[in-house]
Amino acid sequence: MATTRTSGITVDGDGIRIVNKQVLGKTIFARLGRVSQEEAERCLAGKIERVKLERSHGTRPRITFREGSIRYLTENRDLASIDDAAWHIEMLDPWIGKLALADVCDETLVPFRQHRLMKDKVSLTTVNRSFEIVRRILNLAARQWRHPNRLTWLETAPLIRIEKNRNARRPYPLSWSEQDLLFDWLPQDPNRAMALFKVNTGCREQEVCSLEWEWEVQVPELKTSVFIIPGELVKNREDRLVVLNRVAQDVIDARRGKHPRWVFDYRGRRLECMNNTAWQTARREAAKAYGKTLGRLAPWGFEHVRVHDLKHTFGRRLRAAGVSLETRQVLLGHKAEHITTHYSAAELAELIEAVNRIDASLSTPAITLLRVQSIQSLAKVEREKVEPANGLVSA
Repeated sequence: MATTRTSGITVDGDGIRIVNKQVLGKTIFARLGRVSQEEAERCLAGKIERVKLERSHGTRPRITFREGSIRYLTENRDLASIDDAAWHIEMLDPWIGKLALADVCDETLVPFRQHRLMKDKVSLTTVNRSFEIVRRILNLAARQWRHPNRLTWLETAPLIRIEKNRNARRPYPLSWSEQDLLFDWLPQDPNRAMALFKVNTGCREQEVCSLEWEWEVQVPELKTSVFIIPGELVKNREDRLVVLNRVAQDVIDARRGKHPRWVFDYRGRRLECMNNTAWQTARREAAKAYGKTLGRLAPWGFEHVRVHDLKHTFGRRLRAAGVSLETRQVLLGHKAEHITTHYSAAELAELIEAVNRIDASLSTPAITLLRVQSIQSLAKVEREKVEPANGLVSA
């Protein structure tokens, strides 16, 4: 029996490593088999730690929030939203990173909340997103993550208060006239093209920015094409089918040959986001023009229209056009049990027919668009003549 560099680990003539060590009056013994010295040392270290925990009557070692954050980011690195989570954790770390998990609570989060709201001038919604990450880590520490002695990292997860943001912006589906006014202020290449594609396909912002020609699939039977966005770039982690109506198809055809990889590029580079200077400028100028047409300021305008509202616009138009819920879920890329990942030509034809129902050129006489918005607990209603593809909107 030969000794090794580590006390308590020996190796016999067959290369079998054996752990045999006295720790705090308890014998640790195990035949580990033909494992490496490093593996044997890790095994011994874990057993020693367990004996120490048992000797201390099962007390929990001190684990910091930073250690919990690292584990969370490591275990969830494949999530589509992991970059956002990492950003929030980076903001939180100077404030609570060194605290023990048991010390993280509403009271210790107050300085972070005040700094973000008062100094950084972020919205309450942004702060709440950070608190949601804190909640998630604490819940995992209390319910799932365990020490070698089987005790959870945290005895009980505290209740982290999420204050409701009563001033949060609600979805704002655009009317056809509002869309025209806003898009007219966007540069044609590529900002307006991207916005037109998004409002006619319901894609998320990053799905549009990341769109590649490699994902285009020709459908010869229907003399058209679709795009299949890989699941790693989709929020629900499933491959996303993007069906093109006439407008979206025109946008794609106009982009061909501009870049070998990216469908939407700017000077040979992929755009990181759509909410850029061009979008913000267009929104501001459209708000001014909108106010002039009304002869007064509207109770809402373009100042708060988000890029994501284009997806809401697509969904509202599908609904107003009488497209079924099941078909809308497919077209919007929502996750549902009945949605398949394989489509026949007949099924694709049905989806294409559905998205073409929202073509503005198919509109008939205008109907009333009803917008209801709560402002300081007062309901305000404004009616505007718009095309029927918008239908009845309650925002």
